[in-house]
Amino acid sequence: MITGQATQLKGRYDVVVAGGGPAGLAAALGAREQGAQRILVVDREREAGGILWQCIHAGFGLHHFKEELTGPEYAQRYLEQVLEKEIDVLTDTFVADIDRDRRLKLMTGREGIRVIEANAVVLAMGARERTRGAVRIPGTRPAGVMTAGFAQKVVNLHGYLPGRRAVILGSGDIGLIMARRLTLEGIEVAGVFEIMPHANGLSRNIVQCLHDFDIPLYLSHTVAEIHGRERVEKVTVAPVDAQMRPIPGKAWDIDCDTLLLSIGLIPENELSRQLGVRLDPVTNGPIVSSGMETTMDGVFAGGNVVHIHDLVDFVSQESLLAGRNAGLYVTGNRPPTDNIRLSPGENVAYCVPHTISSERPHTIYLRVRRPMEKCSIRFGTVLEKKLSYVFPAEMVTLTVQPKFLENFHGDALSVDVVAR
Repeated sequence: MITGQATQLKGRYDVVVAGGGPAGLAAALGAREQGAQRILVVDREREAGGILWQCIHAGFGLHHFKEELTGPEYAQRYLEQVLEKEIDVLTDTFVADIDRDRRLKLMTGREGIRVIEANAVVLAMGARERTRGAVRIPGTRPAGVMTAGFAQKVVNLHGYLPGRRAVILGSGDIGLIMARRLTLEGIEVAGVFEIMPHANGLSRNIVQCLHDFDIPLYLSHTVAEIHGRERVEKVTVAPVDAQMRPIPGKAWDIDCDTLLLSIGLIPENELSRQLGVRLDPVTNGPIVSSGMETTMDGVFAGGNVVHIHDLVDFVSQESLLAGRNAGLYVTGNRPPTDNIRLSPGENVAYCVPHTISSERPHTIYLRVRRPMEKCSIRFGTVLEKKLSYVFPAEMVTLTVQPKFLENFHGDALSVDVVAR
């Protein structure tokens, strides 16, 4: 176990990474690659690795390590690399504040409150789950209502079962995976209810977690009310209309003692707001350049703190880039400034990074607003890529080479997904 006891805090570091999950660990390794010497990873949990420890299912590492791993196996590989590179890891520690001079206020159980300075900072705080309050479900407030991620932690790390008969609201990946996990543990899952007309999880999870276990998925349905005094006794579910309002005349009750919520993730950006980093209103994460630098000089970001990813492999890839550029920043070898702004166009909710350079290749991440088959991604008039389909739940990635941009002379490029 990597704990805070093993790290003696210094007064100044080349790079400090806030967050020790997959994003933070990858960023630290990227900074080391580019010559940063003193690197510190700070995490609030007892052990670095983030949510990976509770994700005991397989499916990680297919892109990054070219083999299928469980969450703990993926985390362990990164932790071993961090130890080999002699990167300091401080756990059981909160980053309470970061100021514009890149001074970080840390709260540790061993040393109390300490202030350290950094030449560069990488924000890698990840994301948190939306709760019942975010969707304002009517009804009483009994025990048995919890987020899917919390239920996953309770079952996989602590060995407790949350109930005996469950209903799942939302078709996010964690909810789908927990539908399978609860079924394997002997808990009956009455159904998964999704308010949107399409699922919000990966297609492979729909197949492997629901279809393979005969768990019903109700699209365009929601939980209209929660019933119960001490414990959940039943929930009322109903189809929704075009405005996503429950249709009362078609509602019915389902007896259950547990309601899991899988209604999305929110980037954890309280520190970013305190620092004054500019946020994207769509992603709720920092606006970043092609080098993953925020609008604050010397402050970089990567992973779910920037935008929500489907796969941890993409989190690692993006955060490795953030760490590398943080390392280049402190060694004085920064790449050329970006000169093209990406503008989300038709059927594109957002794209990251927000700016690119015409002199370097870039990996662009984007999400569409609605499903579409036989379509194309267009980067203005400079590049078009044909796709079989796009889906809001699955992030689209595309590499743009500088040869496509050498004849582009504008300062903004529209990104559109259009039918062929």
